[in-house]
Parts: sequence; C-alpha cells; structure tokens
Amino acid sequence: MAGYTHVIWDWNGTLFDDVAWCLTRINIMLEKRGLSALQSVDAYRRLFGFPVIDYYKRVGFDFDKEPFETLAAEFIALYHADSNAGLFPQAPEILDRFQRGGIRQIILSASEINNLTTQIKPFGIGGYFDEVLGISNVFATGKIEIGKSYMERAQPRKAVLIGDTLHDKEVADKLGVDCVLIAKGHQGKESLVSCGANVLDCLSELKILL
Repeated sequence: MAGYTHVIWDWNGTLFDDVAWCLTRINIMLEKRGLSALQSVDAYRRLFGFPVIDYYKRVGFDFDKEPFETLAAEFIALYHADSNAGLFPQAPEILDRFQRGGIRQIILSASEINNLTTQIKPFGIGGYFDEVLGISNVFATGKIEIGKSYMERAQPRKAVLIGDTLHDKEVADKLGVDCVLIAKGHQGKESLVSCGANVLDCLSELKILL
C-alpha cells in the first residue's frame, strides 16, 4: 500500500457523512434570522471552509449583531440534536483493509474531543484507531497543532492524511505527510483539485491509490 505505515483520518465529511445534516442545521439558523438559506449541498460546499468563523461570514451572519461564539454554540447544539448522519458506506471496509495491511490509523479532527468520541462510539469502529484526536473547544479553529504533537510522539516512517477539505491539505503540508482528498465531503471537487493533492471521488478508490 505505497509503503504507508500510518493513515491519519479526518472525520467529518471523510469517514462520517454529515454534509447534508450540516446544511439543514445551518439553514435553520439562517432562516431564524431572516437570512437566505443555502439551496443545495453544492452551494454549501462552495462556501464552507476553515477557519469556520470565515465560513459563517460568507453565509451571511453579522457578528456585530451576534458574536461568532454564540452562533457556533447554537450550531453545535443543533448538530448534535437527533442527528441522522452516519458513516459513508465504504468506511468500515476501508478501515478493516488498512488494519489487515498492518497500517496504524488515527483520527485527527477539528471537532471538540468529547463530542467527537461520543459521535464515533455507536459505530463500533473504535478498535481501528490507535488514537482519536480532537480540539478543546467547539469553534473548529483547526487541527495543525494537535497533528504536530502526534507526529512528534508517533514519528511515523511514512504517513498519509485522508480528508475532504483544503484545510486537510494545509494540515498535511504542515505535518510533512502525503495527502489524499475525497470529494464527497464539505468542499467540492473543483476547489479540492486546485491545491495539488490527490483527489478521489469516493473512499472505495483508496483501494487502487494505496
């Protein structure tokens, strides 16, 4: 598998298919404030990005009326209320394939760590991961620093980060690892191909690339 010893997984939009759910949650917030809702997943993908505070500006929230912190907390509450999102269908097979190939796997997410571990637990996939790494707040500011800490600790011989956003490519570059982006998540293929990463249409294509 291209000699990789470690796979660093993003969670939201990569293993966990929550894009449509995020669209409905942000639209609830927009409509509540008399703002224009996003009309499609494609429209959402064109605006989404990190840091999330800039994405909130792009969709139309006015921080002079409400601070970002209040809006972010409201979104998280809506997001975790009766979520109907689940794993991408190919995720368990790919995780099992990598594990059987002797590859160490972790999750590196910009989600708050307690929310993240709670979200993963029902799917019974925790045994595939050496570590699950998230951030200490709900503001989705990024995950570069916790990624660097992991790299210093684990010192993998050859690693690849698999994600779904331009931020994942930025993180991979900062960590000095390869990057593969899956165009089924929070940013569209047109945006992803611009950053120089390998871009795949779905998780199952990892069987060929890796």
